[in-house]
Amino acid sequence: MPTSDPEAREADSRSSAIATKADRIALRLSREQHELLAEASRAERTTLSAFVLDASLQRARDALADRRRFQLPDPQWDAFVAMLDRPVRDRPDLRALLSRRTVFDRGDRD
Repeated sequence: MPTSDPEAREADSRSSAIATKADRIALRLSREQHELLAEASRAERTTLSAFVLDASLQRARDALADRRRFQLPDPQWDAFVAMLDRPVRDRPDLRALLSRRTVFDRGDRD
């Protein structure tokens, strides 16, 4: 799956062209899986290896995104920071809700 961010895609292309490729990953596929990937790579007008690599890298970015980065456009970032900077308000109903025992607090001892 190609990234929807043109700048990230261009950077990936540049770094891929510059980097020496020494490592390999071997995959065992069923005939149907291979045919599906091959058909998709032809539809994208790329090689099977490039298609699988691009899709794998995008999936890896997606899997790590919420663990590594938090990005917003400038206006939304400013609004987010403003919310974080606001004074804390006491919310008695929320405090009571969060003070209650839950099913996770109840063990075999209850």
